[in-house]
Amino acid sequence: MSEEPRVLVERRGAAAILTFNRPDARNAIDDAMREAFSAALAEVSADDAVRAIVLTGAGSAFCAGGDVKAMQGRLAAGSGKVAFDGWRRQRRTADFVAALTESDRITIAAVNGAAVGLGLDLALACDFIVAAPEAKFASSFVRRGLIPDGGGMYFLPRRIGLQRTKELIYSGRTVAAEEALRLGLVDRLAPEGGLIDDTLAYAEQFTANSRPAIALMKSIVSRTFESPLDRIAALGGEAQAIAYTTEEHRAAVDAFLNR
Repeated sequence: MSEEPRVLVERRGAAAILTFNRPDARNAIDDAMREAFSAALAEVSADDAVRAIVLTGAGSAFCAGGDVKAMQGRLAAGSGKVAFDGWRRQRRTADFVAALTESDRITIAAVNGAAVGLGLDLALACDFIVAAPEAKFASSFVRRGLIPDGGGMYFLPRRIGLQRTKELIYSGRTVAAEEALRLGLVDRLAPEGGLIDDTLAYAEQFTANSRPAIALMKSIVSRTFESPLDRIAALGGEAQAIAYTTEEHRAAVDAFLNR
Protein backbone atom coordinates (compact mmCIF):
# COMPACT_ATOMS: atom_id res chain seq x y z
CA MET A 1 0.00 0.00 0.00
CA SER A 2 1.54 3.31 -1.11
CA GLU A 3 2.07 6.08 1.43
CA GLU A 4 -0.14 9.16 1.23
CA PRO A 5 1.61 12.10 -0.48
CA ARG A 6 3.01 14.61 1.99
CA VAL A 7 1.53 17.51 -0.01
CA LEU A 8 -1.76 17.38 -1.90
CA VAL A 9 -2.26 19.55 -5.00
CA GLU A 10 -5.71 20.69 -6.14
CA ARG A 11 -6.68 23.16 -8.85
CA ARG A 12 -9.70 25.39 -8.22
CA GLY A 13 -10.21 27.88 -11.03
CA ALA A 14 -7.19 30.19 -11.21
CA ALA A 15 -5.90 28.94 -7.84
CA ALA A 16 -3.79 25.96 -6.85
CA ILE A 17 -4.27 24.66 -3.30
CA LEU A 18 -1.27 22.97 -1.67
CA THR A 19 -2.29 21.02 1.43
CA PHE A 20 0.24 19.83 3.99
CA ASN A 21 -0.88 16.23 4.38
CA ARG A 22 0.47 14.73 7.56
CA PRO A 23 -2.51 15.19 9.85
CA ASP A 24 -1.48 12.47 12.31
CA ALA A 25 1.60 14.59 13.11
CA ARG A 26 -0.26 17.93 12.89
CA ASN A 27 1.47 18.45 9.54
CA ALA A 28 4.89 18.73 11.16
CA ILE A 29 7.64 19.18 8.59
CA ASP A 30 10.09 16.36 8.09
CA ASP A 31 12.57 15.86 5.24
CA ALA A 32 9.93 14.16 3.08
CA MET A 33 7.59 17.12 3.57
CA ARG A 34 10.34 19.54 2.57
CA GLU A 35 10.96 17.66 -0.66
CA ALA A 36 7.25 17.23 -1.42
CA PHE A 37 6.48 20.90 -0.82
CA SER A 38 9.33 22.06 -3.05
CA ALA A 39 8.17 19.72 -5.82
CA ALA A 40 4.52 20.78 -5.51
CA LEU A 41 5.42 24.46 -5.55
CA ALA A 42 7.54 23.97 -8.66
CA GLU A 43 4.72 22.02 -10.33
CA VAL A 44 2.05 24.67 -9.87
CA SER A 45 4.47 27.50 -10.64
CA ALA A 46 5.10 25.93 -14.05
CA ASP A 47 1.38 26.15 -14.87
CA ASP A 48 0.55 29.49 -16.50
CA ALA A 49 -3.13 29.02 -15.66
CA VAL A 50 -2.33 29.27 -11.93
CA ARG A 51 -2.56 32.85 -10.70
CA ALA A 52 -2.79 32.21 -6.96
CA ILE A 53 -1.23 29.60 -4.69
CA VAL A 54 -3.05 28.76 -1.45
CA LEU A 55 -1.39 26.85 1.41
CA THR A 56 -3.44 25.00 4.00
CA GLY A 57 -3.25 21.95 6.24
CA ALA A 58 -5.06 18.63 6.42
CA GLY A 59 -6.89 17.84 9.64
CA SER A 60 -6.95 20.20 12.61
CA ALA A 61 -3.60 21.97 12.15
CA PHE A 62 -2.06 24.17 9.49
CA CYS A 63 1.51 23.15 10.31
CA ALA A 64 3.05 22.37 13.69
CA GLY A 65 6.54 23.32 12.55
CA GLY A 66 9.52 21.00 12.69
CA ASP A 67 9.09 17.34 13.60
CA VAL A 68 10.15 17.09 17.26
CA LYS A 69 10.47 13.29 17.11
CA ALA A 70 12.88 13.66 14.21
CA MET A 71 14.79 16.26 16.24
CA GLN A 72 15.20 13.73 19.04
CA GLY A 73 16.55 11.14 16.63
CA ARG A 74 19.05 13.58 15.15
CA LEU A 75 20.35 14.56 18.58
CA ALA A 76 21.41 10.96 19.18
CA ALA A 77 24.16 11.44 16.59
CA GLY A 78 27.55 12.96 17.36
CA SER A 79 27.73 16.73 17.69
CA GLY A 80 29.60 17.17 14.40
CA LYS A 81 26.98 15.21 12.49
CA VAL A 82 24.16 17.12 14.21
CA ALA A 83 25.75 20.40 13.11
CA PHE A 84 26.40 19.33 9.50
CA ASP A 85 23.00 17.69 9.02
CA GLY A 86 21.36 20.75 10.55
CA TRP A 87 23.22 23.02 8.15
CA ARG A 88 22.08 20.99 5.14
CA ARG A 89 18.50 20.91 6.42
CA GLN A 90 18.47 24.67 6.96
CA ARG A 91 19.67 25.19 3.41
CA ARG A 92 16.77 23.11 2.10
CA THR A 93 14.36 25.06 4.31
CA ALA A 94 15.79 28.37 3.10
CA ASP A 95 15.43 27.22 -0.50
CA PHE A 96 11.72 26.43 -0.29
CA VAL A 97 10.92 29.52 1.79
CA ALA A 98 12.71 31.61 -0.85
CA ALA A 99 10.79 29.88 -3.64
CA LEU A 100 7.54 30.76 -1.89
CA THR A 101 8.55 34.35 -1.12
CA GLU A 102 9.86 34.99 -4.63
CA SER A 103 6.90 33.43 -6.42
CA ASP A 104 5.41 35.71 -9.08
CA ARG A 105 1.92 34.45 -8.18
CA ILE A 106 -0.28 35.69 -5.35
CA THR A 107 0.38 33.44 -2.34
CA ILE A 108 -2.11 33.05 0.50
CA ALA A 109 -1.89 30.99 3.69
CA ALA A 110 -5.33 29.65 4.63
CA VAL A 111 -4.62 28.84 8.27
CA ASN A 112 -7.07 26.21 9.49
CA GLY A 113 -5.57 25.53 12.92
CA ALA A 114 -2.20 25.81 14.64
CA ALA A 115 0.56 27.57 12.69
CA VAL A 116 3.54 27.02 14.96
CA GLY A 117 7.29 27.51 14.57
CA LEU A 118 8.27 26.87 10.97
CA GLY A 119 4.55 26.59 10.19
CA LEU A 120 4.13 30.23 11.22
CA ASP A 121 7.17 31.23 9.17
CA LEU A 122 5.68 29.59 6.08
CA ALA A 123 2.42 31.47 6.58
CA LEU A 124 4.34 34.73 7.00
CA ALA A 125 6.24 34.06 3.76
CA CYS A 126 2.95 34.34 1.85
CA ASP A 127 1.55 37.60 0.53
CA PHE A 128 -1.59 37.26 2.64
CA ILE A 129 -2.89 35.22 5.57
CA VAL A 130 -6.54 34.24 5.99
CA ALA A 131 -7.39 32.60 9.32
CA ALA A 132 -10.18 30.30 10.42
CA PRO A 133 -11.78 31.20 13.78
CA GLU A 134 -9.90 28.29 15.39
CA ALA A 135 -6.50 29.30 14.00
CA LYS A 136 -3.65 29.84 16.45
CA PHE A 137 -0.18 31.24 15.90
CA ALA A 138 3.06 30.85 17.84
CA SER A 139 6.70 31.50 17.11
CA SER A 140 7.49 28.64 19.44
CA PHE A 141 11.18 28.10 18.65
CA VAL A 142 12.38 29.56 21.95
CA ARG A 143 10.41 26.87 23.81
CA ARG A 144 12.59 24.27 22.06
CA GLY A 145 15.82 26.16 22.71
CA LEU A 146 15.91 27.29 19.08
CA ILE A 147 15.46 30.44 17.01
CA PRO A 148 13.14 31.16 14.05
CA ASP A 149 14.87 29.64 11.03
CA GLY A 150 12.29 29.99 8.27
CA GLY A 151 12.49 33.74 7.81
CA GLY A 152 10.27 34.60 10.76
CA MET A 153 12.65 37.24 12.11
CA TYR A 154 12.53 38.90 8.67
CA PHE A 155 8.81 38.60 7.95
CA LEU A 156 7.29 39.20 11.38
CA PRO A 157 8.65 42.74 12.01
CA ARG A 158 7.36 43.74 8.59
CA ARG A 159 3.87 42.64 9.58
CA ILE A 160 3.54 43.73 13.19
CA GLY A 161 6.55 45.93 13.98
CA LEU A 162 9.77 45.27 15.85
CA GLN A 163 8.54 45.62 19.44
CA ARG A 164 5.60 43.24 19.04
CA THR A 165 7.89 40.83 17.21
CA LYS A 166 10.28 40.79 20.16
CA GLU A 167 7.43 40.01 22.54
CA LEU A 168 6.18 37.09 20.45
CA ILE A 169 9.51 35.48 19.59
CA TYR A 170 11.07 35.92 23.06
CA SER A 171 8.00 34.48 24.82
CA GLY A 172 6.86 31.91 22.26
CA ARG A 173 3.30 32.58 23.38
CA THR A 174 0.23 31.53 21.40
CA VAL A 175 -1.93 34.14 19.66
CA ALA A 176 -5.57 33.34 18.86
CA ALA A 177 -7.15 34.34 15.56
CA GLU A 178 -8.92 37.51 16.74
CA GLU A 179 -5.81 38.87 18.44
CA ALA A 180 -3.80 37.99 15.34
CA LEU A 181 -6.16 40.14 13.27
CA ARG A 182 -5.83 43.05 15.71
CA LEU A 183 -2.04 42.80 15.61
CA GLY A 184 -1.98 42.72 11.81
CA LEU A 185 -0.54 39.22 11.89
CA VAL A 186 -3.38 38.05 9.64
CA ASP A 187 -5.27 39.94 6.94
CA ARG A 188 -8.71 38.39 7.21
CA LEU A 189 -10.84 36.10 9.38
CA ALA A 190 -12.92 33.56 7.46
CA PRO A 191 -16.38 32.50 8.64
CA GLU A 192 -16.81 29.25 10.56
CA GLY A 193 -16.45 26.29 8.20
CA GLY A 194 -15.77 28.45 5.15
CA LEU A 195 -12.01 28.93 5.14
CA ILE A 196 -11.12 27.65 1.67
CA ASP A 197 -14.13 29.14 -0.11
CA ASP A 198 -13.54 32.48 1.61
CA THR A 199 -9.83 32.39 0.74
CA LEU A 200 -10.54 31.63 -2.91
CA ALA A 201 -13.09 34.45 -3.07
CA TYR A 202 -10.55 36.78 -1.45
CA ALA A 203 -7.96 35.74 -4.05
CA GLU A 204 -10.22 36.71 -6.93
CA GLN A 205 -9.71 40.43 -6.33
CA PHE A 206 -6.04 39.86 -7.18
CA THR A 207 -6.25 37.14 -9.84
CA ALA A 208 -8.76 39.21 -11.84
CA ASN A 209 -6.00 41.76 -12.48
CA SER A 210 -3.05 41.68 -14.87
CA ARG A 211 -0.72 38.83 -14.02
CA PRO A 212 2.35 40.61 -15.47
CA ALA A 213 1.56 43.74 -13.44
CA ILE A 214 1.18 41.71 -10.24
CA ALA A 215 4.45 39.88 -10.92
CA LEU A 216 6.32 43.11 -11.62
CA MET A 217 4.97 44.78 -8.47
CA LYS A 218 5.86 41.74 -6.35
CA SER A 219 9.43 41.89 -7.61
CA ILE A 220 9.75 45.45 -6.29
CA VAL A 221 7.53 45.98 -3.26
CA SER A 222 9.34 43.45 -1.05
CA ARG A 223 12.54 45.49 -1.42
CA THR A 224 11.09 48.77 -0.18
CA PHE A 225 12.33 48.48 3.42
CA GLU A 226 15.95 47.95 2.36
CA SER A 227 16.18 50.28 -0.65
CA PRO A 228 16.21 54.09 -1.00
CA LEU A 229 13.46 55.89 -2.87
CA ASP A 230 15.56 56.48 -5.98
CA ARG A 231 16.26 52.76 -6.31
CA ILE A 232 12.59 51.83 -5.96
CA ALA A 233 11.64 54.57 -8.42
CA ALA A 234 14.19 53.25 -10.92
CA LEU A 235 12.91 49.70 -10.57
CA GLY A 236 9.36 50.98 -10.94
CA GLY A 237 10.29 52.81 -14.12
CA GLU A 238 11.87 49.70 -15.62
CA ALA A 239 8.86 47.59 -14.67
CA GLN A 240 6.45 50.16 -16.09
CA ALA A 241 8.28 50.08 -19.42
CA ILE A 242 7.64 46.33 -19.52
CA ALA A 243 4.01 46.72 -18.42
CA TYR A 244 3.36 49.16 -21.28
CA THR A 245 4.10 46.35 -23.76
CA THR A 246 1.72 43.74 -22.33
CA GLU A 247 -1.52 42.57 -23.89
CA GLU A 248 -3.22 43.14 -20.54
CA HIS A 249 -2.39 46.86 -20.67
CA ARG A 250 -3.58 47.16 -24.26
CA ALA A 251 -6.86 45.39 -23.47
CA ALA A 252 -7.47 47.55 -20.39
CA VAL A 253 -6.94 50.78 -22.34
CA ASP A 254 -9.23 49.62 -25.15
CA ALA A 255 -11.91 48.57 -22.67
CA PHE A 256 -11.73 51.94 -20.88
CA LEU A 257 -12.01 53.97 -24.08
CA ASN A 258 -14.80 51.85 -25.57
CA ARG A 259 -17.08 51.58 -22.55
